[in-house]
Amino acid sequence: MNFPIIAHEPNVVSINVGGRIFQTTKQTLTLAGTDSLLSQLATESARFVDRDPDLFSVLLYILRTGNLPARSRAFDVRDLIEESRFYGIESFLIDSLSNSSQFEAFDLRKSRILPLNGRDSPSTIAPTGIGGGIHVAHGSKITSFDWSLRRKSTVLTNFSAVDSLLEISPGVLAAGATDFPGLQIIDIENGGLVRTTLNWENLTRSSSTVQAIGSSSEFLFTSFESSRRNSNSIMVYDLSTLLPVSEIDHGEIYGADIDSAIPSTKLRWIQSCNLLMVSGSHSSPSGVNGHVRFWDVRSKNMVCEIKETRDCFSDVTVSDNLSAVFKVGVTSGEVFYTDLRSLGSKDPWICLGEDKKRSLSERRGAGCKIESYGNHVFCSKGSGIELWSEVITGLIGNATRDVPKERVFKKNLFGKLADSGENKITGVAFGGSRMFVTRKDQQFIEVWQSPSRGVSI
Repeated sequence: MNFPIIAHEPNVVSINVGGRIFQTTKQTLTLAGTDSLLSQLATESARFVDRDPDLFSVLLYILRTGNLPARSRAFDVRDLIEESRFYGIESFLIDSLSNSSQFEAFDLRKSRILPLNGRDSPSTIAPTGIGGGIHVAHGSKITSFDWSLRRKSTVLTNFSAVDSLLEISPGVLAAGATDFPGLQIIDIENGGLVRTTLNWENLTRSSSTVQAIGSSSEFLFTSFESSRRNSNSIMVYDLSTLLPVSEIDHGEIYGADIDSAIPSTKLRWIQSCNLLMVSGSHSSPSGVNGHVRFWDVRSKNMVCEIKETRDCFSDVTVSDNLSAVFKVGVTSGEVFYTDLRSLGSKDPWICLGEDKKRSLSERRGAGCKIESYGNHVFCSKGSGIELWSEVITGLIGNATRDVPKERVFKKNLFGKLADSGENKITGVAFGGSRMFVTRKDQQFIEVWQSPSRGVSI
């Protein structure tokens, strides 16, 4: 049989890596970006690289397809990380790991511990925008772990303790405290340099402290309270320029109207509704009361408000995927939800707990945290976590008639330790395929994730 003679293709590039010849195209190599070594190899005549050829074959596969090959499971991810940094294609490895590693809520396992320097316990945590890294505030310091969780850096801040933390762009954090004026924009890539400080100019001309931070793709939201604690407001900034856009949810104390003095301590953007959910509560001898409000940021109008009196929330969150707001009652300790489509109803909350008539004589839910991620809701209870997931039931006959008034959610438990008092969960956050957990008086972060289908991080 005569095979056709293939003419030399000038677009084909041959690279000698550790004595093994690899052939690819110039277009494939230039995908790596102008700053990468691979892009440079596309234009050089002598193409020899004294590195491991087996690891290079994995990285070349990722560059070609965007995914991890099956053979990558045989390698230690630390070696792949170092090789990807050498060639300048670490971002491609991050993306391929995200494609191969899925967040499976029912199969989360504690995979590692991230130790912190010093004696201070974490006060707040903030996931990185990509790759599943984490920023941790502990005492006056912020420690950042990259997506591999093996490279970390620590910067010293002006705060005695950071209470609010949010990554607003890669390597840039918004940080604030309830006892220190101003929202600081910190460049952690530049040794913790404070780029600027944002303040709220209140009527009393006193300094303002930060109670909460939130963001959308367009805006940065900051809840401020005056140092005299007699006024509060939420400032809206342009996320790219950090210039003020508007002011909403302004509150001043007038006489005995204590409700107006409650600052919002949690801000969550609802993408599906283009609304900002703000919530805050206040404890007094007569009990706990608070508010959950929904704001149209562009029109500066409050769309809806839920006034919390009986069994006020210990914590509240919103899920775009589930189209619902969830809270954990500070007295009952039960999880409640209200459908976003039924906001404004007289009695919005529906209890998911088993004991819906539990006595409200004690604060069983004090200190409980609740967060949503994907199609699930996670609520800390002591040293353990409740996982709530919606059960989708089939409809028979007339769909409008058969839809139940109350949606069905199922509870699962995990993570509980023997001594819930000493090991009480103080924070829960999510990033990529990981869940991060902090516990009382512990100087480390727990990392929970599903067993990886590709390379184990």
